[in-house]
Order: sequence, then structure tokens, then C-alpha cells
Amino acid sequence: MRIRLSQLVVAWPLRGLCAALVFAILVFSSSIACAQETAVNLDPAQTTIEFTLDTTLHAVHGTFKLKSGHISFDPATGKASGAIVVDAASGDSDNESRDKKMHQQILESQKYLEIVFTPQHVKGGVNPQRASEVEVSGVFRIHGQDHDITMAFSVQPPTGDKVQASTHFSVPYVQWGIKSASTFLLHASDTVEIEVHASGQLIPTGPHR
Repeated sequence: MRIRLSQLVVAWPLRGLCAALVFAILVFSSSIACAQETAVNLDPAQTTIEFTLDTTLHAVHGTFKLKSGHISFDPATGKASGAIVVDAASGDSDNESRDKKMHQQILESQKYLEIVFTPQHVKGGVNPQRASEVEVSGVFRIHGQDHDITMAFSVQPPTGDKVQASTHFSVPYVQWGIKSASTFLLHASDTVEIEVHASGQLIPTGPHR
């Protein structure tokens, strides 16, 4: 995951929010096909979390790294569980001074080490032949606070035990109590756009009851 950032960008939003969402969807697709409870392990090396922050000068781009991701899904009820964990300190904008301010003053990643998405429910169906749309609802924990969120995922047809999904969503970080990235000379948007592309391995856990 490569990232470009423009002035005090808020790297925190991608944290898992994005990452977390994708994985939940993956789980869901396999369970539909097998009619049994399914689990999915996300691959950190094949999952990217990117964010974009608009400013008065230009858009700032950045990335975060997925630390771990595991989700279980019950196709009968739509109930999901597990956790997608993003390393808050991995936020990178290719600018040392900007990243230092982002981690020390905005994300406070030395205090809030992880960004975690906990999936709770999956809505929608996965078509084994073409891309499908799925909604994943859960709790997004960032900067020490929990926020309910629902994300729409585009899920590709499973290939063997491999699944890929992507999502795009907005994070109102200032409204969520995180310091604005604006400065005296630069105005930054109060909302950060998140883009997540995730890959995972489907793991059947048992027959559906």
C-alpha cells in the first residue's frame, strides 16, 4: 500500500474501517455457497487501505497496514463476529514531518495503537458467477471511541478458497472527536474518504444448523 498525503492528513480513518469492512464481506460470500458457517482469514500482504483528504491546496493520499483480520459468518442469521485490526502507527504519507504531526497530534498512535472494526451483521447475497453487492454493519473503534458503521462491499466471485472484496466510504473524523487536520494557512476537509481492497482465505467451520 502506497500513500500520498498533503498537509496534516488524518491517517486514522482508514484504519480498519476500511480494512475491516472488506473481510466481513468475504466471509459472507463463502457461507452463501456452502450453506454452512464459514470463517475467513484476511491476508495483510494482499489487503490495502488507502485514504484521501481534500485540502485547499490539493488532495492528500495515504495508506495504512492491516495487522490481522478474522471473521466468522452464519448464513442463516447474517450474524457476523471477529475483528479486523489495523496498525495505527503504520500510517504513511511519504512526508516525515507531516507523518510525525499526524501520529503525535491527530491519531495519537502512541496511545491508541490499533484501529479495530468488529463486524456484527452481513446483509445481501453473493453470486458465484459475477460481482455482488453486500452490506456489512459493525463497530469501528478509533482513537479510543466506538462508532456504528455500515459499509457497502463489492465482492468478486470466489476462486477456490480465495475471496476478494472492495469498499469505499466516508469517515467524519472531526465529528467523531478527532482533531482537524486544518492549519492557519490550510483548510482540510472534516471528512476522509477511505478505499479498501481486501483478499482472504475462506475456511468452512462446520455445517449450518
